[in-house]
Amino acid sequence: MSVERHGRRKIAGVAAIQQSEWSQPKRQIAPTRILSDDHVEAIHLKSLQVLQDIGMDVLLPEARDILQNAGALVSDDRVRIGRDIVEAAMKTPPSEFTFHARNPARNVQFGGDWLIFGPVGGPPNCSDLDRGRRSGNLEDNANFLKLSQFFNCIHTSGDGCVDAMDYPVSVRQLHVMHNKLRYSDKVPFIYSTTRPVLMDSLEMVRLARGVSHQEMLEQPSAYTVINTNSPLKLDSPMSIGIIEMARMNQICVATPFTLAGAMAPITLAGALVQQNAEVLGCLALSQLTRPGAPFVYGSFTSNVDMKSGAPAFGTPEYMKATIAGGQLARRYGLPYRTSSANAANALDAQAAYETVFSLWAAIMGGGNLIVHAAGWLEGGLVASFEKFALDVELLQMVAEFLKPIVVDEDSMGLDAMLEVGPGGHFFGAQHTLSRYATEFYQPLISDWRNYNQWVEAGSPQVPEKANALWKAALAEYRAPWMDPAQAADLDAFFYRRLAEGGQPTDF
Repeated sequence: MSVERHGRRKIAGVAAIQQSEWSQPKRQIAPTRILSDDHVEAIHLKSLQVLQDIGMDVLLPEARDILQNAGALVSDDRVRIGRDIVEAAMKTPPSEFTFHARNPARNVQFGGDWLIFGPVGGPPNCSDLDRGRRSGNLEDNANFLKLSQFFNCIHTSGDGCVDAMDYPVSVRQLHVMHNKLRYSDKVPFIYSTTRPVLMDSLEMVRLARGVSHQEMLEQPSAYTVINTNSPLKLDSPMSIGIIEMARMNQICVATPFTLAGAMAPITLAGALVQQNAEVLGCLALSQLTRPGAPFVYGSFTSNVDMKSGAPAFGTPEYMKATIAGGQLARRYGLPYRTSSANAANALDAQAAYETVFSLWAAIMGGGNLIVHAAGWLEGGLVASFEKFALDVELLQMVAEFLKPIVVDEDSMGLDAMLEVGPGGHFFGAQHTLSRYATEFYQPLISDWRNYNQWVEAGSPQVPEKANALWKAALAEYRAPWMDPAQAADLDAFFYRRLAEGGQPTDF
C-alpha cells in the first residue's frame, strides 16, 4: 500500500499544504562528543557501583524474583544488582531493528543513524488561540492524532498528545487507543500504567495490523516508555511494563526523569550516573525476562529552577546531558531516546529558542527516537495546537538539513557559470530555471518576504499563521485506509472491553 501524499491534495479549490514528502531522516554526520572516553567509562563504572552497593527499590514481587533468580541480592524491596548481571544484559538487545506499523509503508528503522520524530505525549491540558487553555478531551485527542498522521515529518502516532480527561480512567485508554489505530497508520505508543491497559493496547495493535500472535511476537509493533521513580525506585506498573513488553518482544524505552537538584544530584556528572544506573537496572530486568527483547536507552536529565523548583528544559545543562546520554547509549550499543522540550508558558521566543536548543542537542547527540517533538508547552503540562504547527516547521527544516549535499557534474554548475560569466546573475540561467521550484526548502510558517511585502500582506505573525496551518491540516486530513476485516475485529474488541468496564480502578 502506498503512503498517501496528504500535503498534495486540494480541498474545495484551495491550494493544499505544500509539506515535505514522507521519509525517515538519517544522520549524515557523526554524533557530537562532549565527554572523553575515560569520562564515559568512569560514569559507567560508578553506575555499576550504585546498582551493586545502593541498589534500587523494586516494588513488584515478580520483578524482584526475576532479579533474585539471576543472583541479585534482595532485602525487602531493595534489590542490589551485581556487575555480572548488568554486563550479561548488555550483550543481548538489538542495536537496530524494524518498527512495524499497520501500514507497512510507514515502517521505520529504530537505531543506528535513523531518526524517528514523535509528537508531544501525556499532557492533561491543551490550548489554542481560539479556545485558550483547557482540560484535554477525546475530541482534542483525536485532532492531535489527525495532525500527527497528516504531517509527514512526524513518524509515530504518539501517545495521543493530550489525555482524554472527559472519560473515566477505567476506559480512557481504550478510547485513546481506538482513536489512535483508526485515525493513524503510523507506529504507535502504548501506555503501561497497568497490566490491563498494556495488554488491551497490545491486542488492539495486533488486531489493527491483522497479524497472528506469533507474527506480533516476531515483529516489534508498539513502544512504551518506562519512567523510573527517581531516585532509584521502580514501581509496580513500570516493572509490569518492562516484563510484559519483553515477553511480547515489544519496544521498551527506559527513561529516568532525573532533574538535577531535585530527583538527582545537582551536578550533571552525578545526575548522569544516577540516570545510567536506573537505565541499566531496567535493562537487566528486561533482558532477564527475554534476552534479545528490544530495549531503548532513554535520557530526560535536565535541571530545575532553584528559585521555584519547576523543571527547566532547553537549558545548557539539558543540552549537555542529552549529548552525554547519547555517548552512554552508544557505549552499550542501544538505540537512544531523547526529547524536544521547553519550559515556556506561551508560544513566544522562549518556546522557540528552548525548543531549538533541545532539538539540536537531540540531533547532534545521536538521538534515534525524539519524542515531544511537536506541540509541547509549559514543561509538558500543555499540548498546544499552534506549537504543534510551529514544530512541524522545525522538524521539516531539520530533516532537510540532514539530507546530504549532492556533488556531481550537474550540481557543481559549471554550465551555469559559463552561461552567466563574470559580473552577471543567475536568476535567468537555465540551471536556475530548471531547479528554482524545488532546490530550496519552502517554509510553512517562516516569512521570507521583505518588510514592505509583509506589511502589504497584513503583517502576519507566527501564532496566527500557526493557527491557520493546523486548521488547514485538519481540513485536508483524510483517515488512512484500513482493511474492513481488521477494522471489524478492532471495533469488536473495543466495544467488548468497554462493555466489560475496561480496567479496574481500585488500584
